[in-house]
Amino acid sequence: MTTTTTEPVELNPYEEDPLLVVDALHTEIMTPRGALKAVDGVTFSLRQGETLGVVGESGSGKSVMGRTVMGLYRSGGNMNVSGQVLLEGEDIQSMTARELRRVWGSKVGMVFQDPMTALNPVKKIGTHLTETLKEHSKLDGKAARNRAEELLNLVGIPEPRRRLDQFPHEMSGGMRQRVVIAIALANNPRLLIADEPTTALDVTVQKQILDLLQRLQAELGMAVILISHNLGVVAGRADRVGVMYAGRFAELAPAKQLFADPRHHYTRALLAAIPKLEQPPHVRLDAIEGAPPNMVNPPHGCRFAPRCRAAQEDCTHVPPRLVPTDQSNLMGHKRHWYACYHPVSHDTPGGE
Repeated sequence: MTTTTTEPVELNPYEEDPLLVVDALHTEIMTPRGALKAVDGVTFSLRQGETLGVVGESGSGKSVMGRTVMGLYRSGGNMNVSGQVLLEGEDIQSMTARELRRVWGSKVGMVFQDPMTALNPVKKIGTHLTETLKEHSKLDGKAARNRAEELLNLVGIPEPRRRLDQFPHEMSGGMRQRVVIAIALANNPRLLIADEPTTALDVTVQKQILDLLQRLQAELGMAVILISHNLGVVAGRADRVGVMYAGRFAELAPAKQLFADPRHHYTRALLAAIPKLEQPPHVRLDAIEGAPPNMVNPPHGCRFAPRCRAAQEDCTHVPPRLVPTDQSNLMGHKRHWYACYHPVSHDTPGGE
């Protein structure tokens, strides 16, 4: 099979202007062993009101990508970032620190993984919220406190006025996560990046938090990037899903299509590793053999090839680029994209 070049695929996703365009994004972290390619050529776009789920193993680059899109990771020091992140046409990576603070307050909000470390333990909940409101909404003390109380009520925290005077350690993990969401939504952002928003929460609270995010998205019309290692979290919550492996998208497709018809062998392997209700207890799961590659010195070809049961010789030479399942169709957000020379077949048992 003739290999293709490694130039990034151009996604011209929508007839209307997209809210967010990420084009050929690279994030390298300098280490004593060399440049670690945490994000290596990611391209996608997002419409207003759309949810993009990003899934993959730990270390696949999901969180680094989210923070780079947010503008938290930029070139300088031990970091090297290239590519474009366009939010409503503005390039996040070219902004000054002052301009970035304006964007964070008014256009982009982020929910971090650990609500305890995301909150300052020596500041009261009210202070966390009012500082943001005073800086970006220019509210005075009383108006900012009233708005902070409204935000806590919006995210479902009981007795919001009393909670304003509490410290983070006085609240449960689920309540702290709701506070983090309230801070992220304080100035009605256009884009919300939720990085593992249910980490360390029990199953019941996880559902409450995810339901809350879904409700607030519908009410406020936000676009959401939902980052998770849990396929079940994004299955019923995302419009599209991007499967990351070793800093790149292995597959990008509408959620229902991806779960029903995976084309990349990594996606199929992830789905095969999920326990199923119809299986007997203590059944051995079909785990993915091997380990993710060393991103300081990644494989020359497909990053998944050393672990892929369907890998062939051409997989080891040039990295496959994202291609649509139907080459005759125009590029668009409804297309199913995959980066594989020998995609999952429907004609053979087990899809190999």
